[in-house]
Amino acid sequence: MGTIVEEILSRASGAKAEARHIVDAKIDYVMVNDITGLPAFEVFDEIGRPVWDKERVVLVPDHYVPAKDVKSAEQAKAMREFAKRNGIKNYFEVGNNGVCHQVMMEQGFVAPGRVIVGADSHTCSYGALGAFSTGIGSTEAAVVFASGRLWFKVPETFNFKVDGLLKPNCMGKDLMLKIIGDVSVSGCLYKSMEFSGKAIDALSLADRFSMCNMVIEAGGKCGFMPPDRKVDEYLKGRVVGGYSKVYPTEPNYEKERHYDASEIVPMVSAPHSPDNVKPAAEVSVEIDQAYLGSCTNGRIEDLRIAAKVLKGKKVHSGVRLIVVPASKSVYEQALAEGLLKVFLDSGAFISGWTCGACLGGYMGVLAEGEVCVSSTNRNFIGRMGHPKSSVYLASPATVAASAVAGRISEAEL
Repeated sequence: MGTIVEEILSRASGAKAEARHIVDAKIDYVMVNDITGLPAFEVFDEIGRPVWDKERVVLVPDHYVPAKDVKSAEQAKAMREFAKRNGIKNYFEVGNNGVCHQVMMEQGFVAPGRVIVGADSHTCSYGALGAFSTGIGSTEAAVVFASGRLWFKVPETFNFKVDGLLKPNCMGKDLMLKIIGDVSVSGCLYKSMEFSGKAIDALSLADRFSMCNMVIEAGGKCGFMPPDRKVDEYLKGRVVGGYSKVYPTEPNYEKERHYDASEIVPMVSAPHSPDNVKPAAEVSVEIDQAYLGSCTNGRIEDLRIAAKVLKGKKVHSGVRLIVVPASKSVYEQALAEGLLKVFLDSGAFISGWTCGACLGGYMGVLAEGEVCVSSTNRNFIGRMGHPKSSVYLASPATVAASAVAGRISEAEL
């Protein structure tokens, strides 16, 4: 009997997993990207063992796609060669890829009850589908390549119960920013964050992904939302193999917080920390750039909302709006639905699927003194470019509305 993380890790380890215990668990999938993969490959080669399961190691180039310079080209080449040398089945080449977390979910590797690790901190996103997922280091990833197992300290669980319904111009991102602002960036350090309540049930999967994605911004180890009918519908015809849902059974929560979603307003995180949260209406700051995309908010639902805000309008003359779909699949769907034309007509620049400027890579890096409102997940000093630039985190609706207004503004929906 326990929380979701205790139930899943008990099953994966074959032992009773209670909070603060150490368990050795079987891993269902391990993922690395073009930045974190290289050190993992080097350590794996030193271990000198074969890959434990060639179908459960996933390699996704996404941070510098396509390669932006010689160094990133060498990284991409190393990943390509590692995949070929070791017979890795799930390597997603440029042109058939996307942001790693979006690819993991689209390709059916993520499902309820699974244990998934990735050498990227936002691997915690998969809790939106009821999986235990967490970011690990490259050395740990190499060990999983070779053994298919990893030890964990079972985290204590904080429960966030959210009743009521969000306002039309509010999204899951606004709710999560509110929570992060309340608990701080270290308030859930190494904790499992469970989300429940009427408002969570009503959220789209995209909004659930967005919230679980930012669990790490509160210091969390993992995040969970109870898998429901929406999850089953998403996985139908998509999931690889079978799955079994896991729910908390008489859980003993370390802490509980209650929210009324109807009281949430559009929020932004001001520089330079995700917990520096304020209502968007109180932050009327002029912007140079608006950025829509990333593993947090680059899904088709996010693009639909932004397009609804932008339709028939023009991006402010002093603003650059950059749109970055999270995967090839999202790009294709946005094209088929006419969303890309809405963006183009508004004056936006549309990129291919990549992590882009989220990490200060390219496709929208900021110059000194520039201000950006972004649907990404971090606004640390220098995160998207020059250390004297500023990033405000917001929902896709707020990003789109701000692009039109030329300053941070609430959307009217």
